Amino acid sequence: MKYATRLNSFLTKDVDVEAAIRQIAATGCVEYVDLNYPEHFTNSVPQVGALLDELGLKLNSVAMRFRAGYLHGEYTNRDPEVRRAAIELTKEGIEATAELGCDLVTIWLGFDGYDYAFQKDYREGFDLAIQAFDELAQHRSNVRLSIEYKPYEERAHALISHTGTVLHVLDRVGKENVGATLDFCHMLMAGDQPGFGASLLLSEQKLWGIHLNDGYNRVDDGLMVASVHPWETAELLYYLLRYDYQGVIYFDTFPRREDPSAEVVANVKIVDRLIEKITAYGIDNITDVIQKQDGIKSHELLYDLLK
Repeated sequence: MKYATRLNSFLTKDVDVEAAIRQIAATGCVEYVDLNYPEHFTNSVPQVGALLDELGLKLNSVAMRFRAGYLHGEYTNRDPEVRRAAIELTKEGIEATAELGCDLVTIWLGFDGYDYAFQKDYREGFDLAIQAFDELAQHRSNVRLSIEYKPYEERAHALISHTGTVLHVLDRVGKENVGATLDFCHMLMAGDQPGFGASLLLSEQKLWGIHLNDGYNRVDDGLMVASVHPWETAELLYYLLRYDYQGVIYFDTFPRREDPSAEVVANVKIVDRLIEKITAYGIDNITDVIQKQDGIKSHELLYDLLK
């Protein structure tokens, strides 16, 4: 598998973007990096590209970040001028991505949602979001747009909140260069089974990003991989292997009390070990167990993976 990790985990008052990228490269276990636009582009796009080339890192994705000016929404904001600003900012991010030789932009609409009953025209909200994705997909057809959902946070309720709503949006947009990114913690928060959502998107060849982490289901804990849900993590990895996922696994974790470099190494080690166990058991053999739809057989599989 190919790995990337969260740059913001390395940022402190004493560590700026360039220093954080250098620390990531120094771990020696990830070869990709994701950058937030515009916040991580403190230098010009060519300067960012030169730094990545110097360190031997590849850009996995540019993730759009909409901050305080978009409290009432990004693509569905009640103010049409703000909606237009969000779309134009995304186009800037798309251009920066292309200039850096990357073809993937990740879009999480944290403010497109609602907090109260009677606050959102749901149908209109979806229509506005669809129109925005349609326009953005046509802006550069050679750059993929990957929708990342989260059921809540920043808003009490997000507009695009579950695997099902993502699939609905993809169906309505209907563009070859629009797909989805799944975040493990976000799926737990939404009550989605990570392997379930991944298998549906993989079978449609629309899974373009995986954010791997863990948590206790209620909020976006960003804990180390497989620290709480090892079996669900293993099942997700099985589906990535079964469907020959070619994307990058991005560790979207929050090492607030841990050394971020050591935490990256720990995440890589556990994923490598789980993949080793799954591969040794055999993808086809696991598929056979699943086909039996027998809880006892599935439980025995867990025991075998522990050996």
